[in-house]
Amino acid sequence: MRTDEVFGISPRLREASYVDRGNLDSELTRLTARTTHVAIRGPSKSGKSWLRQKVLGDPLVVQCRLRKSLIDVYVDALSQLEIRMTVSESQSGVFKATVTASGDLGVKLLSKIGLAGTIGGDRITGAEKTPVGHDIDDLRYVAEIIKQSGRPLVIEDFHYMATEARRDFAFDLKTLWDYDVFVVIIGVWSETNLLLHLNPDLTGRVVEVAVDWSSTDLDQILKKGGQALNIEFSPSASRRLVELAYANAGVLQQLTLLSLDEAGIAERHALKRQTLSDVDHVESAAMAYADQLNPVYQQFAKTVSAGIRTRRDATGIYAHAMAAIMAASDESLIRGLHAKTIFAEAHKRQERIQYGNLKTILEKLPDLQVDEDGRGLILSYSAATEEISVVDRQLLLYRRYATVKWPWEDMIKEADAAGGQVNPG
Repeated sequence: MRTDEVFGISPRLREASYVDRGNLDSELTRLTARTTHVAIRGPSKSGKSWLRQKVLGDPLVVQCRLRKSLIDVYVDALSQLEIRMTVSESQSGVFKATVTASGDLGVKLLSKIGLAGTIGGDRITGAEKTPVGHDIDDLRYVAEIIKQSGRPLVIEDFHYMATEARRDFAFDLKTLWDYDVFVVIIGVWSETNLLLHLNPDLTGRVVEVAVDWSSTDLDQILKKGGQALNIEFSPSASRRLVELAYANAGVLQQLTLLSLDEAGIAERHALKRQTLSDVDHVESAAMAYADQLNPVYQQFAKTVSAGIRTRRDATGIYAHAMAAIMAASDESLIRGLHAKTIFAEAHKRQERIQYGNLKTILEKLPDLQVDEDGRGLILSYSAATEEISVVDRQLLLYRRYATVKWPWEDMIKEADAAGGQVNPG
């Protein structure tokens, strides 16, 4: 067995180092058997998807992107059931659409809900060629199809969904609950019970599960993976690995694999128990990890800076806000950095900055960070708690070991010299 088959970041569950943190497996199994939606929250790479894979057999998984609309969720889910959904109108949570079977499974499911079970072809209507399908104008049809499939609906990366779409979906969740369709929502947010903030009618209809890790929990990952590989981690090496993981299972997984690489340990020896005892191997691995992350965070900085420059009448407030956020402590960014704290630091740098304006630009931070495909979120903002939190804990390790000059520092100088205005790029 190789070390990379046990440790490291992977989209697929790795049983050899998987730890049932706080009996979450049994808790999620119990909750998903009830008549309730389940929301799983936690930072990026904290093990939310592994938990879902461990508990749920064969769900319909819809991956969100920042620009993904609410209707796209249903189109994606139905496509996995061999049903094509063509939307002609969508407004305020109400849609008109045509559903067409694109495979045998789709035929069976449409038949089960009373729609003719034939694979859609084409028909001629006057001079127009239109697909053969069934018009629907109610979420009930989508709910019935999902229910008949016997597969739970899972929404991954809910935090990427636009704010308005999230609110609309929270109201749709009430309707889906009425139709006996119960959804698992997975994402990154700092405030508790986000969905209840979005729609109070979900009270009693959604349960939230937090995936967070204590030092003891993380140490169990090392022990279990070590047993599988016949490797012993010394107390000092374990402590350092856990410390640099920033309470994140994914960071620990990758840092451990790189540390074993540094120690020259690549696979299990059945007769010889190997040991990772030199903390210098962990330090070297952390520096190598930070070096690997350099393109990620340089692109993050580039994307944010480009976004600032393309804002109409952009002022130094964006740059000052980013500088204050990136100068905050690890603990503050993990726990949640309040807008008032950011304002105090930014206002100290530039007296013209107003608190109301600062909160407005903090709400726009997700748009500034992501690329054209809607990926790359590093920092999130909760309007409910008025807090910025780090979505990707790897950032904390990166800034600890990498020597980097963030571009917004130069933008601050430029804005100050131009009387508060940032010149377009």
